[in-house]
Amino acid sequence: MGRKILLVEDDRETAVYLVRGLAEEGHSVEHVGDGRDGLFLASDGSFDLVILDRMLPGMDGLAALRAMRAAGVSTPVLILSALASVGDRIEGLESGSDDYLVKPFSFGELLARVNALLRRGEGRGGGAADLRIAVGDLEIDPLARSVKRAGRKIDLKPREYRLLEYLARNEGRVVTRTMLLEQVWDYHFDPGTNVIDVHVSRLRRKLEEGFERPILHTVRGAGYKLEAAA
Repeated sequence: MGRKILLVEDDRETAVYLVRGLAEEGHSVEHVGDGRDGLFLASDGSFDLVILDRMLPGMDGLAALRAMRAAGVSTPVLILSALASVGDRIEGLESGSDDYLVKPFSFGELLARVNALLRRGEGRGGGAADLRIAVGDLEIDPLARSVKRAGRKIDLKPREYRLLEYLARNEGRVVTRTMLLEQVWDYHFDPGTNVIDVHVSRLRRKLEEGFERPILHTVRGAGYKLEAAA
């Protein structure tokens, strides 16, 4: 289900790119290009997530963030910044941000971080059970790194588990090869091998052998999707 996101970004090209991409993921995005406007909108606490550029006209992003936290606004905040040193990232996190993403970035990485922060926001105040991921009769426990389908334990190798968890966190969405290379294999280029196809094939066999309904689908020419059959 889509969530309500506030984007505070003064670079028009970046803003258009992010608004379009997040909207395609089903989110409702409100965009402003000024730090003061961002602080004003964020302060009512109605957003599920704030994506905040660090260098903004009107009011610096970190100043706006500190003011939000001082006002008791606990909305998760993802900072975007071209400032990439360790000191810059530490300053951003210590100012109250929940995550810090350096420009330039891939949309796949931003989306993964957005999803993680939204899940974290949903889980605040809950117990460990809130962290479990369910896709149909498939259940994943990220804390134990265990997987069950219809109550039956499925043994996965570490890379297979990472692949499954990433697909599950994007349930119902097509995940491209590029996104998998970046998020599961930490490659920011295509090594030109069939490593993804081999791992997906092994994972599919483990998830579906002995079950009537498929759950891991290949979307021809696009990528893969984890989705329980209706």
